[in-house]
Amino acid sequence: MEPENLQKVFDRAFSGISQARESFSPQLTPHEVGRITNVSTGIARVSGLPRVGFEEVLKFPDEVYGIAFNVDEDEIGVVLLGDYWQLHAGDEVERRGHVMDVPVCDELIGRVINPLGRPLDGRGPVVSTERLPIERPAPPIMNRAPVTVPLQTGIKVIDSLIPIGRGQRELILGDRQTGKTAIAVDTILNQRDQNVLCVYCAIGQRASGVAKVVSTLREQGALEYTIVVVTEGNDPPGLAYIAPYAATSIAEHFMNQGRDVLIVYDDLTHHARAYRELSLLLRRPPGREAFPGDIFYIHSRLLERATHLRKELGGGSLTALPIIETEAQNISAYIPTNLISITDGQIYLSPSLFELGVLPAVDVGRSVSRVGGKAQRAAYRAVAGDLKLAYAQFEELETFARFGARLDDDTRKIIEHGRRIRACLKQPEFAPVSVPAQITLLLALSEKLFDSVPLDQMTKAEQTLHKASLDIPLEVRKRLEGPAKLNAEDRETIIQIARQALECFQLTPELKEQS
Repeated sequence: MEPENLQKVFDRAFSGISQARESFSPQLTPHEVGRITNVSTGIARVSGLPRVGFEEVLKFPDEVYGIAFNVDEDEIGVVLLGDYWQLHAGDEVERRGHVMDVPVCDELIGRVINPLGRPLDGRGPVVSTERLPIERPAPPIMNRAPVTVPLQTGIKVIDSLIPIGRGQRELILGDRQTGKTAIAVDTILNQRDQNVLCVYCAIGQRASGVAKVVSTLREQGALEYTIVVVTEGNDPPGLAYIAPYAATSIAEHFMNQGRDVLIVYDDLTHHARAYRELSLLLRRPPGREAFPGDIFYIHSRLLERATHLRKELGGGSLTALPIIETEAQNISAYIPTNLISITDGQIYLSPSLFELGVLPAVDVGRSVSRVGGKAQRAAYRAVAGDLKLAYAQFEELETFARFGARLDDDTRKIIEHGRRIRACLKQPEFAPVSVPAQITLLLALSEKLFDSVPLDQMTKAEQTLHKASLDIPLEVRKRLEGPAKLNAEDRETIIQIARQALECFQLTPELKEQS
């Protein structure tokens, strides 16, 4: 290029740079930065942020986040949500200007994430354009509709005696290792083809236990409609505290779309302990059993978000199954009584029944559903109405029989019938029972068709009955799974099928006398 042309290009470029420099006006944005004054297990104290708000997110070095919990005049108590051992006094702290939120999108279905929305399944990041705050107000009363649709668990003893409705909050409680998680997982497995999305929230559980649940869901094909939110036992207590709120916001996103959602909190004992740990470290005044005074409120504001919305708002529902662990069968302890008073009923698992091999170890006498009976299918109400009473009479008479008292024939019949009820209510893990099979079984029990079946043959007899239930005419099966009542003709059809299936298990008169 000739020197003259080169000079013209240079002049033109220099002129453009000069114009850009003259027209540039820097945009200054306020940037509040504080300093860490103290770091403890799971919390930090920060100074230099006078305008920070309650529950605002703060950013620490190395992508560690925290929530402003104690907003005092001189310093802020922060709950840390990451690897706090990397932080030191004097490190900078930055305000983020928003409360804690979590990504919500359809891509979360089938994923395993932590409460911050970070993936734990090695399948790459979750891409979402929408986020919801983890703390949200519960729907007002006028936005709620009655619980009228059943949530089938596939567990015979629950569906027949302690029914759960969509939008209900049913507590599962019992001592450790009595099968609480197994009931929740079986309920999730039974939601296949039921158009119910499931959220499983593991709070402070052992990594091996969570891995086992995730593996079960994957093997049974349930992960296709399940979201798993996980905090492990070695995670900071702050993550365990926010986990159920984050999982509920994810569930609410789908409920607001008009979908039915089931959420399992496993378990709120660890959640309460994590909150107690944080509160004591932040020097909040302790109360009963060293729990802070607002321990009831943290669970009530969580569980009140479970509801059934009116049709005008989409008609979605959020059913909550919180799990709580008792100690030495003490259901009158502080946290269990709080949860019992918040929820709409409880399923109590007895270690005594567990040791006897009665699985699931549901204590029918101590369990109740305050809402689900109104949502229970009419066919269930017709065949299971007297079952709970007969079972309660059996348990009481069985206790007297242990003392060697002489029993008349009527009492002996009640005991034998009760033993068949207990045998029929037994159920292995991961084996949900369909509605027609359950109703066939309950009808056979109510008609006392099992009373002449030997106890050691009950399992085979029940399996035969389940196979026979497949022979129920299609139109009858549709009526059983719908809201219609069980008419006399359908009842007689099912009884005949059950009687034919159990004929080969009946005791002969000679064996009856020997027994």
